Amino acid sequence: MSNEQPDLFKKLPSDISDDVIIIGGGLAGLFCALKMAPRPVTVLAAAPIGTGASSAWAQAGIAAAVMPGDTVEKHVEDTLTAGAGISDEEIARLMAAEAADRVLDLAEYGVPFDRDLEGKLEASREAAHSENRVIGVQGDRAGKAIMEALVTAVHDTPSIRLLEGFVAEELITDGRKVTGLLARGDRGTNPHRIELGASAVIMASGGVGALYEVTTNPTQARGGGAGMAARAGAMIADPEFVQFHPTALNVGKDPAPLATEALRGEGCTLHNDAGERFMLSIHKDAELAPRDVVAKAIFDEVQAGRGAWLDAREAVGDHFEAEFPTVYGYCKDAGIDPTKDLIPVIPAAHYHMGGIFVDADGRSSLDGLYACGEATSTGAHGANRLASNSLLEAVVFAGRIAEDVMKHYPVGAHSTIVERPPGEDDSRNPKRMMPELRAIMSKYVGVSRNADGLKEGICKIHALEQENRSARFRNALTTAKMMAVAALLREESRGGHRRSDFPEARDEWKRRTFITLDEANAVMSDVLGAAS
Repeated sequence: MSNEQPDLFKKLPSDISDDVIIIGGGLAGLFCALKMAPRPVTVLAAAPIGTGASSAWAQAGIAAAVMPGDTVEKHVEDTLTAGAGISDEEIARLMAAEAADRVLDLAEYGVPFDRDLEGKLEASREAAHSENRVIGVQGDRAGKAIMEALVTAVHDTPSIRLLEGFVAEELITDGRKVTGLLARGDRGTNPHRIELGASAVIMASGGVGALYEVTTNPTQARGGGAGMAARAGAMIADPEFVQFHPTALNVGKDPAPLATEALRGEGCTLHNDAGERFMLSIHKDAELAPRDVVAKAIFDEVQAGRGAWLDAREAVGDHFEAEFPTVYGYCKDAGIDPTKDLIPVIPAAHYHMGGIFVDADGRSSLDGLYACGEATSTGAHGANRLASNSLLEAVVFAGRIAEDVMKHYPVGAHSTIVERPPGEDDSRNPKRMMPELRAIMSKYVGVSRNADGLKEGICKIHALEQENRSARFRNALTTAKMMAVAALLREESRGGHRRSDFPEARDEWKRRTFITLDEANAVMSDVLGAAS
């Protein structure tokens, strides 16, 4: 290793005054850091905070029962219905009960939520909600506005230390206790690694959307956090449940631009090439059916060669640009005028209900490891997330983690940063490997699954594991493997998990999945043995 330290490492002292590290610069991570202030914390982020976060791309808003006539109980009932029978009711109730307070927290951090002339919060309705309870910003700019406000607040908070340009690759453990992590510089071709000691690590690294070819998520969302935790021995919950957003713009872009569900809440309709409004014959709520129902219907139309189109011409019309400026911009970039043209749509991997299993305070099965946001499975979402509950879950459990950490990890300990040899690096892998994994996941672990396809997918993931030489990619492969194995084991269709060979829900599977990496590897071995 060269004696010349890279510029990035020169900025790092060998000893820092905090011992809590947050992995991820999205909503969950930043909110957690802010709620712990003035307790010192370090936020580790691959990109400048806010820029690589799925949270910033959320369009509709955050769900909270704050409008007249709405109640926490109604919010819970809608959440449990969307969760298809396997949500943790206690967790869902806790989340809904804390929603109003967390919205007020965000407003205090500067989020300009939509308000009426009297200054009261306004709310819209999305699919599977029984009331108007989605608090937004300028129609479809909630995620962007929330992240901009939090990034400003973080920069104004001296107790928060930012280490941007680093990707966490591996957790360091002592038995069942997480004692730190290894991270790699992620700017340009900088190969160096650092070891950070910690009393507590908070995983807020995001979801898995970029494991699929069509996704609404940024490229960083490839399951690294869940894979890292699984490799360290953490329990993973519900990894088979992936929510595919029904209406991504089918314009060949990666990531795929999102046409917010709020458009269907405004009365926009879905049609195939022949002009048939196909949702009318599929569900009593038509376009406002739960997302998994709408996604499967659109998928079936596209697979059958009939296409799928969103019609906003009458429901929104000339008000489109003012009411939905983000989607309007996406359409215009693709040469579509949504006031006059139909919008081509396709399901896209959007949200992962599975992830690191955590309790009500965000504690994982490993001592010293907390997790919040999409990297987790709290049980609130069950088999299918209710629209706009994701931002809510992120802030509720990030806040609870902050309280628990401050209670059990008093200020006073010190963390160390030590430079390590470069080790394995993504650049040593053939460039085809990530696209190949995305193709495998899309074909075999996508909207519609079956046993033969899942087994083939598992074999192909194993082949990539054998070839892989990258710690970072190993985390993605681990998450992909656990998703495929759990999907193979669950012989039914429920929520975001659809099996063409088991098209109905089954009572014996009305339960959550809990799985370790050792258990997933055992299933993979059985599949490989049967295939040989």
